[in-house]
Order: sequence, then C-alpha cells, then structure tokens
Amino acid sequence: MTPSFATCDLCDAHKGDAAPEFQVLPPVFRDFGGTHRFCGPVVTLKCFEDNTLVKAALDLPGFEETAAARIAKVLVVDGGGSLRRALLGGNIGAAAARNGWAGVVIDGCVRDVAELALLDVGIRALASMPLPTEKRNEGQMNIPVQIQGVWVRPGDWLYADEDGMVISASPLV
Repeated sequence: MTPSFATCDLCDAHKGDAAPEFQVLPPVFRDFGGTHRFCGPVVTLKCFEDNTLVKAALDLPGFEETAAARIAKVLVVDGGGSLRRALLGGNIGAAAARNGWAGVVIDGCVRDVAELALLDVGIRALASMPLPTEKRNEGQMNIPVQIQGVWVRPGDWLYADEDGMVISASPLV
C-alpha cells in the first residue's frame, strides 16, 4: 500500500532543506503507468540507448521485506535524456508490475504506451518513442546518477504524484 502523501505538502515542509537532503525533479516527465502516485527507496541505473540492465533490474523482486511491512522500490534510470530509443516497453513494464516495483522513472523514452497505461506500476519518462534499443550489455547499476540536473543516489527516496516528483535522502512519510 502506498503511504498517503502529497508532493506539494512535502515541498511546503522541506523547501528550506539543503540539497541533497531534499530536491525537486524538473516538470519535464510524463506519466505513462497505471499508477499515478508512488514512492519508495531508489535503485539507480545508468545506461544509454541500451535497456539490457533495465530488463535485468525489473526482472528482480522490486521490494524489501521489513519487520513492519513490504516496501516497494523505485528504479531511477539515467538514460542520458535520449529521445532516440525507448528504454522500457510493455513487456519490461509488465515485469516491473509483476515483480512488485512501485515505479520506474526514466530520463529517456518508453514505448507501448497503451500497454503501460494498464499496468499497476508508476512509470514516468520524457516521451514515447517506438524504436527499441540496441542490446550491448552496457551500463552501471547502483551509482549516483544525474537526472535532469538533479543528483539521485541509491537509497534516496522518491515521491511521485500528479503534481511532480521529489527526492529525499531519507523517508519523509
């Protein structure tokens, strides 16, 4: 279950916090998934026009079991802002939903938009692009990445709703 939050309220409460404790992602991302409000600890990935690691990550369980609850994670992908290839499509998006991920944020493109909209997972990306990626097995996982000028680190928390997305160094709700 997604905790109750509003990014506007989080911004009101933390607007004076210094980066990287609290940051707001620019409003350039479009909502493609069937879930519009999601949050969780971040797993990072850096790849450029090659979605081999995106598929590998989303094929894994997307949650952590704690004594209190199951906590779904958010995959944040630094795709270099490429608008030339789609890093996620219907099959990989379905794997994310099936494996319990809260969401996927891609600094790049997605495809199979009609399929993504039916999935029980949050998906944000810059745009849609029907062209798939090349498979070169390139990329890095669990490293700090820069998404539209904002540094995101593994273990940060991402909160997304209809108003936007914020990043926090620690859980806020």
